[in-house]
Amino acid sequence: MPGGRLTNEERQHIAAGLTEGLGYAEIGRRLGRPASTIMREVTRNGGPGDYGADRAHEATRHRARRRKQAQPAAPPVPDSGHGRDPQAVQDFTESFTALLEQQGLPRMMARVLACLLVTDSGTLTAADLVQRLRVSPASISHAVTFLEQQGMLTRERAPGGRRERYVIDDEIWLRSTLAAVQMNDALVAVSRRAAEILGVATPAGARFESSAEFLLLVSESLQKVMEQWRQSRAARSAGR
Repeated sequence: MPGGRLTNEERQHIAAGLTEGLGYAEIGRRLGRPASTIMREVTRNGGPGDYGADRAHEATRHRARRRKQAQPAAPPVPDSGHGRDPQAVQDFTESFTALLEQQGLPRMMARVLACLLVTDSGTLTAADLVQRLRVSPASISHAVTFLEQQGMLTRERAPGGRRERYVIDDEIWLRSTLAAVQMNDALVAVSRRAAEILGVATPAGARFESSAEFLLLVSESLQKVMEQWRQSRAARSAGR
Protein backbone atom coordinates (compact mmCIF):
# COMPACT_ATOMS: atom_id res chain seq x y z
CA MET A 1 0.00 0.00 0.00
CA PRO A 2 1.19 3.60 -0.63
CA GLY A 3 3.45 4.76 2.21
CA GLY A 4 4.30 1.22 3.32
CA ARG A 5 7.16 -1.00 2.30
CA LEU A 6 7.46 -1.99 -1.33
CA THR A 7 6.16 -5.47 -2.09
CA ASN A 8 7.85 -8.00 -4.33
CA GLU A 9 5.06 -7.46 -6.87
CA GLU A 10 5.73 -3.72 -6.89
CA ARG A 11 9.42 -4.38 -7.42
CA GLN A 12 8.54 -6.56 -10.40
CA HIS A 13 6.59 -3.62 -11.83
CA ILE A 14 9.56 -1.32 -11.21
CA ALA A 15 11.91 -3.69 -13.04
CA ALA A 16 9.44 -3.93 -15.95
CA GLY A 17 9.12 -0.16 -16.07
CA LEU A 18 12.89 0.31 -16.19
CA THR A 19 13.08 -2.21 -19.02
CA GLU A 20 10.48 -0.15 -20.90
CA GLY A 21 12.62 2.93 -20.38
CA LEU A 22 10.10 4.66 -18.10
CA GLY A 23 11.18 7.40 -15.74
CA TYR A 24 10.84 7.27 -11.95
CA ALA A 25 7.86 9.64 -12.02
CA GLU A 26 5.88 7.48 -14.45
CA ILE A 27 6.69 4.26 -12.60
CA GLY A 28 5.67 5.91 -9.34
CA ARG A 29 2.43 7.18 -10.89
CA ARG A 30 1.50 3.69 -12.02
CA LEU A 31 2.18 2.28 -8.55
CA GLY A 32 0.73 5.18 -6.61
CA ARG A 33 4.13 5.87 -5.11
CA PRO A 34 6.26 9.06 -4.93
CA ALA A 35 8.99 9.28 -7.59
CA SER A 36 11.50 9.70 -4.76
CA THR A 37 10.55 6.27 -3.38
CA ILE A 38 11.18 4.65 -6.76
CA MET A 39 14.47 6.50 -7.22
CA ARG A 40 15.67 5.50 -3.75
CA GLU A 41 14.68 1.86 -4.34
CA VAL A 42 16.50 1.65 -7.67
CA THR A 43 19.58 3.54 -6.48
CA ARG A 44 19.98 1.26 -3.45
CA ASN A 45 19.73 -1.87 -5.56
CA GLY A 46 22.08 -1.60 -8.48
CA GLY A 47 20.83 1.46 -10.34
CA PRO A 48 18.67 1.61 -13.50
CA GLY A 49 20.99 -0.63 -15.51
CA ASP A 50 21.34 -3.42 -12.96
CA TYR A 51 18.10 -3.46 -11.00
CA GLY A 52 16.60 -6.89 -10.33
CA ALA A 53 13.27 -7.25 -8.52
CA ASP A 54 13.98 -10.52 -6.73
CA ARG A 55 17.52 -9.50 -5.80
CA ALA A 56 16.27 -6.12 -4.51
CA HIS A 57 13.56 -7.79 -2.43
CA GLU A 58 16.03 -10.17 -0.83
CA ALA A 59 18.54 -7.38 -0.22
CA THR A 60 15.85 -5.33 1.50
CA ARG A 61 14.93 -8.25 3.75
CA HIS A 62 18.61 -8.73 4.58
CA ARG A 63 19.03 -5.05 5.46
CA ALA A 64 15.94 -5.21 7.66
CA ARG A 65 17.40 -8.18 9.58
CA ARG A 66 20.68 -6.35 10.03
CA ARG A 67 18.92 -3.24 11.32
CA LYS A 68 17.14 -5.29 13.96
CA GLN A 69 20.48 -6.61 15.19
CA ALA A 70 22.21 -3.23 14.97
CA GLN A 71 22.47 -0.55 17.61
CA PRO A 72 19.43 1.61 18.43
CA ALA A 73 18.28 4.07 15.82
CA ALA A 74 19.89 7.47 15.81
CA PRO A 75 18.07 10.11 17.82
CA PRO A 76 15.87 12.40 15.72
CA VAL A 77 17.42 15.63 14.50
CA PRO A 78 16.29 18.41 16.84
CA ASP A 79 13.65 20.64 15.29
CA SER A 80 14.48 24.32 15.15
CA GLY A 81 11.00 25.37 16.13
CA HIS A 82 9.75 25.82 12.57
CA GLY A 83 6.99 23.25 12.93
CA ARG A 84 8.53 20.83 10.45
CA ASP A 85 7.38 17.26 10.09
CA PRO A 86 10.42 15.17 11.21
CA GLN A 87 9.41 12.23 9.00
CA ALA A 88 9.03 14.48 5.96
CA VAL A 89 12.49 15.94 6.62
CA GLN A 90 13.97 12.46 6.96
CA ASP A 91 12.29 11.23 3.77
CA PHE A 92 13.52 14.28 1.86
CA THR A 93 17.06 13.86 3.20
CA GLU A 94 17.13 10.25 2.03
CA SER A 95 15.79 11.05 -1.43
CA PHE A 96 18.19 13.99 -1.80
CA THR A 97 21.07 11.75 -0.76
CA ALA A 98 20.02 9.25 -3.42
CA LEU A 99 19.94 12.04 -6.02
CA LEU A 100 23.45 13.17 -5.07
CA GLU A 101 24.60 9.57 -5.48
CA GLN A 102 23.01 9.45 -8.93
CA GLN A 103 25.01 12.55 -9.80
CA GLY A 104 28.20 10.63 -9.00
CA LEU A 105 28.87 11.60 -5.39
CA PRO A 106 30.05 8.64 -3.24
CA ARG A 107 27.40 7.56 -0.72
CA MET A 108 29.15 8.68 2.47
CA MET A 109 29.99 12.06 0.96
CA ALA A 110 26.38 12.41 -0.17
CA ARG A 111 25.08 11.57 3.32
CA VAL A 112 27.36 14.11 5.01
CA LEU A 113 26.49 16.84 2.51
CA ALA A 114 22.75 16.22 2.78
CA CYS A 115 22.97 16.17 6.59
CA LEU A 116 24.64 19.59 6.58
CA LEU A 117 22.29 21.07 3.99
CA VAL A 118 19.11 20.33 5.95
CA THR A 119 20.40 22.04 9.11
CA ASP A 120 19.44 25.69 9.53
CA SER A 121 22.88 26.56 10.90
CA GLY A 122 24.73 24.80 8.09
CA THR A 123 27.29 23.86 10.72
CA LEU A 124 28.04 20.54 12.43
CA THR A 125 31.01 19.04 14.23
CA ALA A 126 32.45 15.62 13.51
CA ALA A 127 30.78 14.35 16.68
CA ASP A 128 27.42 15.69 15.48
CA LEU A 129 27.79 13.87 12.16
CA VAL A 130 28.90 10.63 13.83
CA GLN A 131 25.81 10.73 16.06
CA ARG A 132 23.36 11.59 13.29
CA LEU A 133 24.69 9.23 10.64
CA ARG A 134 25.77 6.40 12.95
CA VAL A 135 29.13 5.94 11.25
CA SER A 136 32.75 5.97 12.38
CA PRO A 137 34.78 9.18 12.88
CA ALA A 138 37.14 7.91 10.17
CA SER A 139 34.28 7.76 7.67
CA ILE A 140 33.31 11.34 8.50
CA SER A 141 36.91 12.53 8.20
CA HIS A 142 37.31 10.91 4.78
CA ALA A 143 34.02 12.36 3.52
CA VAL A 144 34.77 15.85 4.83
CA THR A 145 38.21 15.87 3.19
CA PHE A 146 36.65 14.94 -0.14
CA LEU A 147 33.89 17.57 0.11
CA GLU A 148 36.39 20.24 1.14
CA GLN A 149 38.50 19.47 -1.93
CA GLN A 150 35.40 19.92 -4.08
CA GLY A 151 34.74 23.32 -2.50
CA MET A 152 31.49 22.14 -0.94
CA LEU A 153 32.32 22.93 2.68
CA THR A 154 34.88 24.69 4.83
CA ARG A 155 36.39 24.00 8.24
CA GLU A 156 36.55 26.36 11.17
CA ARG A 157 37.22 26.27 14.89
CA ALA A 158 34.20 26.34 17.16
CA PRO A 159 34.10 29.53 19.28
CA GLY A 160 35.78 29.11 22.64
CA GLY A 161 36.93 25.59 21.97
CA ARG A 162 39.36 23.35 20.14
CA ARG A 163 36.74 21.38 18.23
CA GLU A 164 36.66 21.71 14.50
CA ARG A 165 33.32 22.15 12.78
CA TYR A 166 32.26 21.88 9.17
CA VAL A 167 30.36 24.68 7.49
CA ILE A 168 28.31 25.20 4.35
CA ASP A 169 26.64 28.42 3.23
CA ASP A 170 24.68 29.93 0.35
CA GLU A 171 27.76 29.82 -1.88
CA ILE A 172 28.23 26.05 -1.74
CA TRP A 173 27.29 25.54 -5.38
CA LEU A 174 29.25 28.62 -6.44
CA ARG A 175 32.42 27.18 -4.94
CA SER A 176 31.66 23.76 -6.39
CA THR A 177 31.13 25.29 -9.83
CA LEU A 178 34.33 27.29 -9.49
CA ALA A 179 36.23 24.07 -8.70
CA ALA A 180 34.65 22.49 -11.79
CA VAL A 181 35.70 25.46 -13.92
CA GLN A 182 39.28 25.19 -12.67
CA MET A 183 39.33 21.49 -13.55
CA ASN A 184 37.74 22.28 -16.90
CA ASP A 185 40.42 24.89 -17.65
CA ALA A 186 43.11 22.32 -16.88
CA LEU A 187 41.48 19.93 -19.37
CA VAL A 188 41.42 22.70 -21.99
CA ALA A 189 45.14 23.28 -21.57
CA VAL A 190 45.95 19.56 -21.73
CA SER A 191 43.71 19.04 -24.77
CA ARG A 192 45.37 21.90 -26.64
CA ARG A 193 48.79 20.51 -25.80
CA ALA A 194 47.70 17.07 -27.02
CA ALA A 195 46.45 18.59 -30.29
CA GLU A 196 49.84 20.22 -30.84
CA ILE A 197 51.73 17.00 -30.13
CA LEU A 198 49.48 14.74 -32.19
CA GLY A 199 48.88 17.24 -34.96
CA VAL A 200 45.53 18.93 -35.52
CA ALA A 201 45.35 17.41 -39.01
CA THR A 202 45.28 13.88 -37.60
CA PRO A 203 42.10 12.22 -36.27
CA ALA A 204 43.45 12.03 -32.70
CA GLY A 205 44.75 15.61 -32.76
CA ALA A 206 41.51 16.91 -34.24
CA ARG A 207 39.57 15.12 -31.51
CA PHE A 208 41.58 16.88 -28.80
CA GLU A 209 41.27 20.22 -30.61
CA SER A 210 37.48 19.85 -30.80
CA SER A 211 37.36 18.86 -27.12
CA ALA A 212 39.36 21.94 -26.15
CA GLU A 213 36.97 24.22 -28.08
CA PHE A 214 33.92 22.70 -26.38
CA LEU A 215 35.41 22.74 -22.89
CA LEU A 216 36.46 26.38 -23.34
CA LEU A 217 32.87 27.33 -24.20
CA VAL A 218 31.69 25.50 -21.07
CA SER A 219 34.15 27.41 -18.88
CA GLU A 220 33.20 30.76 -20.41
CA SER A 221 29.49 30.06 -19.93
CA LEU A 222 29.96 29.03 -16.31
CA GLN A 223 32.07 32.12 -15.63
CA LYS A 224 29.25 34.32 -16.96
CA VAL A 225 26.66 32.49 -14.84
CA MET A 226 28.76 32.89 -11.68
CA GLU A 227 29.27 36.60 -12.35
CA GLN A 228 25.53 37.10 -12.93
CA TRP A 229 24.80 35.32 -9.67
CA ARG A 230 27.31 37.49 -7.76
CA GLN A 231 25.77 40.65 -9.21
CA SER A 232 22.26 39.45 -8.32
CA ARG A 233 23.27 38.77 -4.72
CA ALA A 234 25.03 42.12 -4.46
CA ALA A 235 21.90 43.89 -5.74
CA ARG A 236 19.68 42.08 -3.24
CA SER A 237 22.05 42.93 -0.38
CA ALA A 238 22.13 46.58 -1.39
CA GLY A 239 18.34 46.70 -1.45
CA ARG A 240 17.93 45.51 2.13
